[in-house]
Amino acid sequence: MSLPKEETSEHLDQKWWKEATIYEIYPASFKDSNADGIGDIPGIISKLDYLHDLGVDVIHICPHYQSPQVDMGYDISDYEKIHAPYGTVEDVQSLIDGAHAKEMKIIFDLVINHSSNLHPWFLASRSSKEKDNEKRDWYFWLPPKIDEQGNRHPPNNWRSHFSVPAWTWDETRQEYYLHVYAPEMPDLNWENEETRNAIYNSSMIFWLDRGIDGFRIDTVNKYSKDISFPDAKVTEPGEETQPAAKHYNHGPRIHEFLGEMKGIFQRYGAMTVGELSHLPRSEKSVLEFVSADSGPLDMVFNLNIGSLGRGGSKGQKNELAPPPPFEVELFVKEMSRWQDFVSNNPDAWITLYLENHDSPRSISRFGATPDSSLDIQFRSGKMLAMALATLTGTLFLYQGQEIGMSNVPRLWPPEELKDIRSKNLYELAKERCKGDEQCLEKAVDALWETARDHARLPMQWDGEHGPNSGFTSEGVVPWMRVNDDWEEKNVKNQKEDQDSLLEFWKLMIKLRREYKNLFIYGGYELVETDEKEVFVFFKIGERLKSLTVVNMSSEEKRWQGAKSTLGENYELLIRNVESARLEDDVLVAWEGRVYLKRF
Repeated sequence: MSLPKEETSEHLDQKWWKEATIYEIYPASFKDSNADGIGDIPGIISKLDYLHDLGVDVIHICPHYQSPQVDMGYDISDYEKIHAPYGTVEDVQSLIDGAHAKEMKIIFDLVINHSSNLHPWFLASRSSKEKDNEKRDWYFWLPPKIDEQGNRHPPNNWRSHFSVPAWTWDETRQEYYLHVYAPEMPDLNWENEETRNAIYNSSMIFWLDRGIDGFRIDTVNKYSKDISFPDAKVTEPGEETQPAAKHYNHGPRIHEFLGEMKGIFQRYGAMTVGELSHLPRSEKSVLEFVSADSGPLDMVFNLNIGSLGRGGSKGQKNELAPPPPFEVELFVKEMSRWQDFVSNNPDAWITLYLENHDSPRSISRFGATPDSSLDIQFRSGKMLAMALATLTGTLFLYQGQEIGMSNVPRLWPPEELKDIRSKNLYELAKERCKGDEQCLEKAVDALWETARDHARLPMQWDGEHGPNSGFTSEGVVPWMRVNDDWEEKNVKNQKEDQDSLLEFWKLMIKLRREYKNLFIYGGYELVETDEKEVFVFFKIGERLKSLTVVNMSSEEKRWQGAKSTLGENYELLIRNVESARLEDDVLVAWEGRVYLKRF
């Protein structure tokens, strides 16, 4: 499978991070090396060969810094230390060096909108508001509003992301502090230049000096806020707090702050990918973040893909209402929008992903249902792999995606869920339903559709060592229960099966690399079909043209056929249903094909 030498893609600037396959690791759930039930850094090191064999170019490590773990490490109490159950700074250095020795790069999570309330900076800030306290305004502090009866109230009506007011009263300072997430995660005051410099030195330069290759930047558009702190518009009458994202996203100084960060990234040659929450609908607004000429970032995640089929997760008025069902039409529209974005803006770039640590599993969302046979589930996983790997953008995989890990079974009790958001919503459901079991059941069903816990179950390594599946030692209670399907879905089984989803992902990554000028850098063109659940698109290079067709449904579908779409002299490059009849215009359930035509 070699490319014709004359194929080029001169209209797009080729970079290593554009061509990379990036694999996200959630440290607590990847591999436990010391039998304490919690994944750790030495466990990751022990699986570097596995990652290299998969075809991974870059490892993304989720937060592993010192933390009380209120939000699984996104509440950091020291950027320069490691969460003790995960290991030490020396272990992390061994991981960095070990990845580099295998010609893989490594990026860390950069969580700098907020810190833990146990970070020394916050402890100093809350200790006194007097002028002699140099950190008094490193966070946002405001006095209370006092009503006519003399009662104390928060400064405004903003709501946090975790269904609580965005302000918490502090007895020591006798003021409220802002937190757009949990009360234990106070927002840092980026308006203060000293604060920003401390953030840069402690969270960025410290690790770049140790050799990491870049960052996945958490909540990258929240650092600048409307510091007049107005009340949010009342969109939910009768509720004390209101959604306020417009006041703490895309603030007036956001590009100034990111510009300062860009100077550091450029000095080290670091790659950056931002979590751009509340993704702007305007292409121009997104381009301001990712333009190679003027933008501060290399790329951002399209979080609209992450929200498809799970509208209750963010922004929905009632987070306990059932989310809208997944619609293939919306998936195709969103994917096409950002493929066209690169075509229209050649100095911009995008990401390709279907899973991360905050979202349910892709097979459970976009593929076959859990009650389908294992073969059908894996077929739908291969179909998704074909669609993703033949599109333009940097490819991101999440741990376990390559073996088809699924969502938490609905039969598990809600008490099995560990995430702060899930716990808060479950408590909210019990409060609202007040003993009405039918009401509570419906609310928990809705919570199950959107829970972040689905992605956080331990990695399933083998089917031979009991229900811990090789994640930790037999007899050890893991921090979170392993999924019930561990005997069927695990790495060992799939490494021994050439027709497995794992081996299929290896092949798609290899094809993507071999045909990079076509799949990664080639032009995109959507092919309209009469079937709403069939996604068909061209990728166009100088002397090659591919056609990807995937049936994203459990039913047989008809389409135009390759012959009528490509004409004569094409070849079938890969498909996921070897045993099915190959009718040109008929696709069986979850079938995918990639055709190739040379010119």
